[in-house]
Parts: sequence; C-alpha cells; structure tokens
Amino acid sequence: MMGVPTLTFSGLNANSAQPAVGEHWPKSQGTSQLTIFCDLDGPLIDVSQRYYKTYQLALAETQAYISAQEETVSLIPLSLDQFWTMKQSKRPDVEIAHLSGLSGHWIDFFMQQVQAIVNQPLLLQEDRLQPGVHQALEHLLNQGAQLVVVTLRCQDQVEHVLYQHQLARYFRLVRGTDDTQAAYKNYAACKQALIQDAINAMGLTHYEQIWMIGDTEADVLAAQAMKIKTIALTCGMRNYAFLESLRPTRIQSNLPTAVRELTVAP
Repeated sequence: MMGVPTLTFSGLNANSAQPAVGEHWPKSQGTSQLTIFCDLDGPLIDVSQRYYKTYQLALAETQAYISAQEETVSLIPLSLDQFWTMKQSKRPDVEIAHLSGLSGHWIDFFMQQVQAIVNQPLLLQEDRLQPGVHQALEHLLNQGAQLVVVTLRCQDQVEHVLYQHQLARYFRLVRGTDDTQAAYKNYAACKQALIQDAINAMGLTHYEQIWMIGDTEADVLAAQAMKIKTIALTCGMRNYAFLESLRPTRIQSNLPTAVRELTVAP
C-alpha cells in the first residue's frame, strides 16, 4: 500500500489573520464524545465542475494532438449532465473516452492528459463549497461533536481549501496524503490508514461514537473495515444506486440532511 504521510493543523503562522484550526471546537468531553470523520470532496466541496473542465481540456488536447499527427477522429464531447451521471455511476474513464469518440492508443493519451491536469491550480479554482456546509458544521459543534477531515487530497491542497472557504476553524484534526493523484484514484486502503492514524492520534476507543461521512466507496469501505458507522452522501462522486450497493449505515443527499439525522438519532 502507498505511504500515507499525514497532516495535523495546530494553528497558523504569525503573519496570518485567519482563525486557527479548532478555534470553535468544544473542550474535550472524553473519548466517548461523538466524533465525525468527514471527507473533503463531495461532502464539503463540489468538484463536479473541475472534473468536467478537466475532461473538456483533456479531450481538446487529445484532438489537437490527433490533428498534429494528420489523423482524423470525430469527437463527440459529453454534456456536463452526461459526464457527471457516468462519474456518479462509477463508469470507467476509459468508457467515457470511448463514448466521446476515442479508441485504442488515443484513449491512453487522453487518460494521461486527465491525470496531468486534474490537480492544476487553475482547475482547482473550479471547486465550489457545497450549500449549507457552514451551518451544518456549526450545528455539529453546538451539539458537542468533534470534527475531523480525512481526505485523500494532498496536504497542501487541503490546507488551501479549508482556509479559502473558512472551514479550518471547525476541525480538531486533519489528515491528508502527500500524493496529488490519491484523491482521483480513490484508494480505500489509503483512506482506512488515514482514519486509523487519526483515531490513534486522538486516543479514541468508543467506536460506537464515531461516524464517517463520505461520498465514495473509499469512505464507506474504509469505515466498514474498521467497524465504524457510515453516512454516504449522494451530492458527490457516486449516486444512490451505487452507494446503496455498498450497504452504508445510512444514505443522505447532502451534509445538512446528514447532520440533522445524526443529531436526532439515538
């Protein structure tokens, strides 16, 4: 399994005016306190525009390269709805490329372009905050929960995203990787290692008080392997039918609805 270097935010440098991580986090109530592990992409951040823009640019680059080779291939770009429906159904990128008119070694070229640009700074600017996230996180803190981000994004990206959207102050701990491709490849084993590392760092022993909120198989399978309850969200990378096949503890449409259920659940 790939290495999983971790990230813990303990504050900001002296030149920063932004609040430090954990500023709004309630005082510890012991290891039996409700703990919420939350993925970044999907539950907190909408990545659909970035992934679609990546697809468009990679397809255009492939078309340009094909033309430079004096070959003719008729490409049919998918619409955003078509593309995102396929992604949420976990249809392979190879199939997406094929439906766009590519075949053979041109699919390989297209895939190389996707992986090369998906985490470029200009494309990362396409990410958007999901609706209602601030209110949902505030509500969890008011209920005495402690919050942890566990993500396959590399740590530099995580830090930037959390402070950009003023989310850092909600979280007791953050765990990310040093692999810029880990989030795109969606390694369940890596996610499990990150969760375990966070549990160890926080000294958690009451697993019945831990929930994992995520939107992909990596989140659900990693948490299930550790006997942690899961809430799968359909606002991210996978649709209801796919998530239902994984048998998470619960399925909700977005973070606010998940939080409402959590705070009234026995």
